[in-house]
Amino acid sequence: MSNVRAKIIELKNFMDAKIIGQQDLVNKLIITLLADGNALVEGAPGLAKTKAIKTLSSSIKAQYNRIQFTPDLLPSDVTGSEIYVASKGEFEFRKGPIFANLILADEINRAPAKVQSALLEAMAERQVSVGGKKYELPELFMVLATQNPIEHEGTYNLPEAQLDRFLMYIKIDQPDAESEKKILRLVRDEISFANKQVAPMLEIDDVLNARKDALKVHMSEQVEEYLVQLIMATRHPEKYDAKMAGYVMFGASPRATLALDRCAKIHAWLREKDFVSPEDIQAVVYDILRHRIILSFEAQAEGVTTDAVISRLLKLVPLP
Repeated sequence: MSNVRAKIIELKNFMDAKIIGQQDLVNKLIITLLADGNALVEGAPGLAKTKAIKTLSSSIKAQYNRIQFTPDLLPSDVTGSEIYVASKGEFEFRKGPIFANLILADEINRAPAKVQSALLEAMAERQVSVGGKKYELPELFMVLATQNPIEHEGTYNLPEAQLDRFLMYIKIDQPDAESEKKILRLVRDEISFANKQVAPMLEIDDVLNARKDALKVHMSEQVEEYLVQLIMATRHPEKYDAKMAGYVMFGASPRATLALDRCAKIHAWLREKDFVSPEDIQAVVYDILRHRIILSFEAQAEGVTTDAVISRLLKLVPLP
């Protein structure tokens, strides 16, 4: 095992020990980090969404900022603004909280469209434009956004263009009874300082090197064809199932193909494999596609979800 992969797996094991019952969330956050993407995490309050992100950031020697999104937030509260400095007789740009390596965008759907557009530029182009000038963001940059699926009062639906900029849309659920007991004991130990496990500290270069190493994982032509056919099935479901054709209004974009390729390779790399199998693609396909498939009114009326559509397509597209 390479040294850099050992460090990443050590980080994953540490996070699994701290975030009980959310191994899939931990795995997907690390995949997003190594794929140079952004993640949107949706789940009810109290499911350790924020804790998972904070635990990840505390394990990397990088700058971390948290932005609490509210309806009265302004774009300048995120990007920063130009301030007039009387002693110099000129305007000076003061950087906002977006200028960090890891950004927690808490309750992102509570901010209005102007704030979303400012964040979209940062996520898509890794830069911020203020006063006609462009300011570059760090090489290691990731937005980890959360949203609550229960309470919709005072929220703004994220536009499709911004949703598409999230590499993964991760949904999490309540832990089972056994995990609940482990959470209870873990918190008791943390309060009494009985749990003194030290977080592994990764350098920014460790993450950048891991990105390069993970993308070297081999994908055969047969598996590549399977990946492409899955994307094609979202655009032309009528080739597989006439009923499915009535459910899908728009299929996944080429950005989904690229995301699925990167994430499948990283998933295989984290399992110490040097090749991608169909199982690696299937492990990440829901998080890649669930926000990139737009359902028809018919599907919404019948209560069909994007996850149900993806599950059906996985059964219809033949394995290599």
